[in-house]
Amino acid sequence: MTFASDITDRTAVLAAVVGADVEPHDLAARLSQLGDDEAVAVAEASAALIRSAELAQVAAVGVIAARSTRDAGQSGLAQARGHRTAIALVQDLTGTTKADAARKVRVGESLLGGSLPGGRAGTAVADAAPTDADDAPPSADPPSSWDAPLSAALLAQTITTAQHDAIRQGLGEPPGADVSSDDGAGSEAWSAAAEQLATEAGTLSLEELRHTARAIRDRLDPDGAHRRYLERFERRSFRLWTDADGNRRGSFLFDDEGGVLAQTVLDSALHPRRGGPRFVDSAERERAAELSADTRTNDQLAYDLFVDVLRSGALADAETVFGTRQAGVRLVQVVDHAGARSPIAHTEDGLHSIPRESADQHICDSGHITVTVDGCGSPLDVGREHRLFTPRQRVALAVRDGGCRWPGCDRPASYCEAHHADHWAEHEGRTDIDRGILLCRFHHMNLHHHGWRLTRSGKDDFVLHPPGDRSGAAPIPLRPRLTLTYAWAGDVRASDVQTGVARAGMDRASTDPPRHRLLPRGAARAAHLSRRHADALCGARDRHGAG
Repeated sequence: MTFASDITDRTAVLAAVVGADVEPHDLAARLSQLGDDEAVAVAEASAALIRSAELAQVAAVGVIAARSTRDAGQSGLAQARGHRTAIALVQDLTGTTKADAARKVRVGESLLGGSLPGGRAGTAVADAAPTDADDAPPSADPPSSWDAPLSAALLAQTITTAQHDAIRQGLGEPPGADVSSDDGAGSEAWSAAAEQLATEAGTLSLEELRHTARAIRDRLDPDGAHRRYLERFERRSFRLWTDADGNRRGSFLFDDEGGVLAQTVLDSALHPRRGGPRFVDSAERERAAELSADTRTNDQLAYDLFVDVLRSGALADAETVFGTRQAGVRLVQVVDHAGARSPIAHTEDGLHSIPRESADQHICDSGHITVTVDGCGSPLDVGREHRLFTPRQRVALAVRDGGCRWPGCDRPASYCEAHHADHWAEHEGRTDIDRGILLCRFHHMNLHHHGWRLTRSGKDDFVLHPPGDRSGAAPIPLRPRLTLTYAWAGDVRASDVQTGVARAGMDRASTDPPRHRLLPRGAARAAHLSRRHADALCGARDRHGAG
């Protein structure tokens, strides 16, 4: 099928549902008369048509960028039309923001860079404000081949231009990659990661896709991850000022750990309003009801919490400020059978990368708990002692799942409930780690009330089965988060790819069970935490019920 015929066919599908005679001003009224299935069909056909049109657009934008370089001077394509850069011309042609125009240029250059005469026109994007402090502007050197899987997926229309850009910006360039070096190992590792991310893109939100790409980059390049961590730490800041109306305003720029800690404090205090777990003790249930009925907005509650923490300081009564759930950040670090520790740890909630040096610091402060898992990240079976998963089992589920396992959901582990794959009452369901899975409150309710089923055969991936009324809908394998797949592979650096270490980890082929250190950190106490207190803190957020 040619590109033109593909667009023609998709336009015909859209016209068949909407009607060939509908006028633009009547479109909304006509669509409001459609049934549910027809409305979804229109949205799907429109999205497919937009992807095809955008593919042509970014390819043309790549050509514009290649003909608008600084070397072209005033004879450049954009310059000849009165614009200083290709980005400015694209912004004028499309009516988009400067950031969106820069994204189109980046994707166009990546798509066409290998075939354009003279190579990639990297100076077009270099003139724009960077979209992320961690991402270096695209190189003006001829493109490496590591991003070929992204271009192939874009041309096959299995990913969008936004997904292409999120993956490429998240992964960045392999370390030391330039025209004079043949970094085959680095390019192969980055190419494998790009291919996997393109495959997973359909099941992840754009934000989670970008975050996962950055987390994988940190696993492949731990030295660079440490450097970026320190750079973000050096950029940390807080300032107060008074605006023209006399309001006192403040602005934070967090380092990695400070940002995770602040988010954890807010989540711990506000989780009843944000869809937190339902199965809690009576005291916390009462507090949750009071918080839900509070007339203050979430922003006002967050402000009052921040001021309370400042006022209380190191002597704060944790239960007064946080209720029965004291806020704390747990870190997970992979330790292999020989005792070698991964150079990158990650937070349990959000899976944010943390350098090993920072993890060592938290071990000194709070101690650690050991959870033994197999090469797939599955914790050992600890038995069926209770109808509800125990706090220790709940910790193990958080280590394995990293959050809600429903496709496309990015809720962290602290917002999830533990679901039995085998219902306790109906099927004598076992409260074993192998039979449990984390789901956020919304998707747990959706599973039980709308006919979805979850099954698992042995140690294979969990499988989500659509409701019976969705005839022809295929079961959905719930594969582990790609960030965790790289974590279970251990110390997977770009140089390891030639020995097969990286791909073996991706294929989950492991023989010796690694161990994972859970490193809790209290948010409200200045004193060092004892081992017993650290253990209690790990379980403080884990009183969640089973499905």
